Amino acid sequence: MQIIYLIGFMGSGKTTVGRALSEAMQEQAVDIDVEIESRLGKKIVDIFQDEGECGFRIHETATLRSLQHIPIISTGGGIVERQENITYMKETGVIVYLKASYELIVKRLSGDSSRPLWQGNQEKRALYQRRITMYAACADVTVDCNKLTLEEQVDFILSQVKV
Repeated sequence: MQIIYLIGFMGSGKTTVGRALSEAMQEQAVDIDVEIESRLGKKIVDIFQDEGECGFRIHETATLRSLQHIPIISTGGGIVERQENITYMKETGVIVYLKASYELIVKRLSGDSSRPLWQGNQEKRALYQRRITMYAACADVTVDCNKLTLEEQVDFILSQVKV
């Protein structure tokens, strides 16, 4: 079975969809950010503070490569920042892009203080615009999160991915 990699901007629903896919498929799912926090014993925001984004991306890539036995992987929003991650995901599975509008992201992330690249970032829209281009370019399947319910998203993914 191919690994299903869920990509998309922070707040697009990768963790939620990953859990729902896990239930529907009766397969294990892992959230890379949660896995990194568990392995390092500290929160993502603290990793960014201590090691910077570059340090975090090194941990992210190592964690991605260590999860080859997990069938459903919810990635971090910046997984596409390193071409080696995209190449690895393409070689080992199917990349599913959870596409959400900027307005939906803003609504979902209001009051969320756990995302270092969202907090105090005056260039949020520019980051969003840059990344959505990257997501679209590498995706095998694109899911419109603005138009589909969670159940419809899962059904669509299962209809598009050979499991």
